[in-house]
Amino acid sequence: MILAAGVLATPSFAERSKDAAEAILKQEKVELASAGASHLTSLVTPVSRHSAIYNASWLNAQDKANGGAQWECLAEALYFEARGETVKGQFAVAEVIMNRVKSGRFPDSICGVIKQGTGKKYQCQFTYTCDGIPERVSEPRAWERVGKVARAILDGRAPMNLTDGATHYHTTAVHPRWARIYTRTASIGVHLFYRHTWRVSSNG
Repeated sequence: MILAAGVLATPSFAERSKDAAEAILKQEKVELASAGASHLTSLVTPVSRHSAIYNASWLNAQDKANGGAQWECLAEALYFEARGETVKGQFAVAEVIMNRVKSGRFPDSICGVIKQGTGKKYQCQFTYTCDGIPERVSEPRAWERVGKVARAILDGRAPMNLTDGATHYHTTAVHPRWARIYTRTASIGVHLFYRHTWRVSSNG
């Protein structure tokens, strides 16, 4: 009789599971409430290549951007490589840099990717870093704009779907040899974008 009473007083596995689930649900509600409605909406709203994020009105409405070394490297690259491009074109160039960071075939940081090969004249990945011309920011408005693009990329607010995984680009004014063998993925503004056709080694 005592044993039976003890068994009846012990919460069942189902009851304990229910209590745990309710505790998790309560915690999730607290976290979701703190996230804010606008953030939650952005998480579930599909973003296309025609997103509002890619126009000047959206960019102009953003707060003036700043950040650490990685932000500065990305903003600098956009300034010297694409400050004359459309907003969409600047996001596309930034996307290539981020694709390189994630690829495993280039340095694993933004600054590392941008400065790869720097020190050897015209043997770097981004010409402005090794052309012998000092990098001076002389257009404050253009710098502010590319800074906002860099900030949006680093904060994960850009969908990263403009270039279909491109790791290379060039302007329409030049015709590099590698463009003949890489896969072109996009044409945006005065830039053409490519995905490297990596050769996979075989032991067979």
